[in-house]
Parts: sequence; structure tokens; C-alpha cells
Amino acid sequence: MSARDDNRKLLVLAVDDELPGLDQLRHCLESNEVVGRVIPAVDASEALRLLGSEDEDINRRKDAGLPPVDAVFADINMPGLSGMEMSRVFASLNPAPVLVFVTGYASEAVDAFDLGAVDYVLKPARQERIDKAIGRVLEKLDSQPARTPGGGAAGEPVVDDATGGDEEVIPVELGGTTKLIPRSSVRWVEAQGDYARLYTTEGSHLVRIPLAQLEERWGGAGFVRIHRSYLVALPLITELRMAQGGYQVVLGDEEKVLPVSRRHTRALKDKLVGSSRAG
Repeated sequence: MSARDDNRKLLVLAVDDELPGLDQLRHCLESNEVVGRVIPAVDASEALRLLGSEDEDINRRKDAGLPPVDAVFADINMPGLSGMEMSRVFASLNPAPVLVFVTGYASEAVDAFDLGAVDYVLKPARQERIDKAIGRVLEKLDSQPARTPGGGAAGEPVVDDATGGDEEVIPVELGGTTKLIPRSSVRWVEAQGDYARLYTTEGSHLVRIPLAQLEERWGGAGFVRIHRSYLVALPLITELRMAQGGYQVVLGDEEKVLPVSRRHTRALKDKLVGSSRAG
């Protein structure tokens, strides 16, 4: 069974900093019968903000274990955050939307396909060419397994492609600017309701991602749950010690101390022993 319901119209994000090009792209997308809604964005930063917004359609899809949008049609050369950098963020999502680049520079096609784009459309956008790209989007969606509300494919564990050799980045809002936080810079994460606060060497950032989801996505990248409220980078743990209220871990040279719950103590000890043997 595919991830796409044949009766469901596509939700598409269109990104271009040139308004005439964005209008033309949006018109071509909306003229295709399988597209139900097009969300326009004038640059990459706005596109990332939209994916993390309170948009009803986007949040309904996230709750159903679907990517925030079915597809992203994006320009590459934009001021600030480029379309290529933006697409690396999209590609790191699990599940990720299908990528299509719409640009005036054919020389960048190789880089686009390296990111997993299914098509590369040269400007100006023409209806027949956009229709062909949408066809490739549908083929990609139809080849993907159906996903459960928990975020994984039915009967399969959730696997984050970004926990392999590629670095995952997390978009966060800072005073109206979208900043990309590399996962490798995160020292520990604290649950705050349906949100999570990422602690890095430079400060902290609140993101709308449940701690349980980060635990599942980042387990293969060396992060371990030590408490219902904390997820930490295992290599940064310098000490596990007994305190009056139970075990605690010490992180790095700054001696940040975090509690370890009783239910997570045994698994943490096993991981620490395993990592020391591997070293």
C-alpha cells in the first residue's frame, strides 16, 4: 500500500524569491487537477517558518505521520538561505516531502539530484513541464509505504536517513530569522510539553518536536534517553554518579548535571559500558 491516498489532493509548497516566477509556478501547480492547495513562500526562511507554523493542513498531516507537505517546488538561487540549503533541511525530515527544483540554471541539476530531487524544471515554468514534474511526484509518493500515525511505515520501524553519514539540521526561529542548528551541536534536550528545548554550546532553542520523536530519530546518532524529560548525547557523558535522589550524569567539562530516572538507569549503564569497550 502506498503512502498516498488516491482520492486526496496534493498539498504543495512553492518557493521563489521572484514574485513573477512564484505567481507563474503557483498558477501552473493550481491548474493541475491533483493539486489541492499551494502554499507560497517568497524565500527559504519563510518556507521553513511555514512548515513549523500552526497551519491546520500542515499540522493535520504531521499528526497523521505524513510529511508537512507532499512536495516542495523550489528555486535554488535565493538571497540568504539558498534553495539547496533549505532542501537539505527538507531531506532530513522523516518522513520527507518530495523535492522538485524550478530554476534558470541547468548547471545545478547534479547537485539537485544528489539531494534526492525527482525532477528539475527550467524557468520559465510551463504547464506541460510542471504537469510532468507532478507526475514524477506522484510516482515517488506511490512507491512509498503507507505510514502509521506514529510516523513510521506500517509494520516497519521509523528510520531517519539523516542518522547515517549525513548531518541533520533543525530549523529554529531567532527574532524572525530562521537558523539551522546542526544535530552534532546539541548537547542535551529537555522536554517541554509537545515542544523540546535543544541545548547547544551557544545557548538553547525551543522547537515544536516531541522528545519521544527526537529519541526515535536520533537514537542511531548517539543520543540516549536518561529521564522522561531528558535526552542526552552519549559521548558527552563524563560521569554517572549516585546522588541522594538517585543517579545523575555529568556532561562535559562544564559539569552540567542531569537526573537519571530509575527506569532508564540499567539501559544507560549498558550503553556506557558498550561505548567504553568500543573506544
